[in-house]
Amino acid sequence: MKDTLYTIPLTDAFKAEDECPFCFIYRNLEQDAISFTLGASYMEDDIREKTDALGFCKEHYKKLYDYGNRLGLAFILQTHYVALQKTLKSTLSHTRAQNLSLLQKLKKGAKVQSASTHTPATQKLNDTLSSCYVCSRIDYNFDRYIKTFFYLLTTNEEFKTLFINSKGFCLPHFTKLLEEAPYHLKEKDQTFFLEESQKKLQESLARIEEDLSWFIDKYDYRNSAAPWKNAKDAIPRGIQKLSGIYVQDEPFKETK
Repeated sequence: MKDTLYTIPLTDAFKAEDECPFCFIYRNLEQDAISFTLGASYMEDDIREKTDALGFCKEHYKKLYDYGNRLGLAFILQTHYVALQKTLKSTLSHTRAQNLSLLQKLKKGAKVQSASTHTPATQKLNDTLSSCYVCSRIDYNFDRYIKTFFYLLTTNEEFKTLFINSKGFCLPHFTKLLEEAPYHLKEKDQTFFLEESQKKLQESLARIEEDLSWFIDKYDYRNSAAPWKNAKDAIPRGIQKLSGIYVQDEPFKETK
């Protein structure tokens, strides 16, 4: 366990009193990954080999574009195009028209299609579309933070107090932690985590719903002189709690 590498940022995330400490962690990891991708690393052969093979998801293409290093992004895109053409050429050359049965055509709307409709070409294209160098870099480090969270929760009383006094987690990260808890916690510790995290989720949903209600009521002229209380940022906090994103953030840009 690399205490200083993961525990300090995780502790800082809980001290930030965010709606979800793991949203705070994810945003930092994402910004670090974007900076790394478009920093000096894009000229390194081993990094370029990975970006050529994986490409990026549509969300991170947009964020890489917003970052501002257009020359660096052009280099990355150009060599990715070269690699993609090479890998697809042989695969696509073997693609043939398929003669589907009536039953297969009727099943087109079903969630699980017949395996015969998945050709090497479509599989390769789907793999290309679903891979992302930035996502893979974030996921690797994010998993380490989850392991560190459970480790600290059971070994560090100060951190356990931070968790107890926190606002809980957003729904996506709450779900992720529920899935991971059995792999990292003993039954007694799981029980504590489940009870405490569920209580915090219910409390935070009720709190944000109340803030949203007051935000709406503030638009009634009879409440125009009344204080905003905690409702001014109820919309972005409400969206974050549901989806794990910061809608109010400006695009992350390169600092020169």
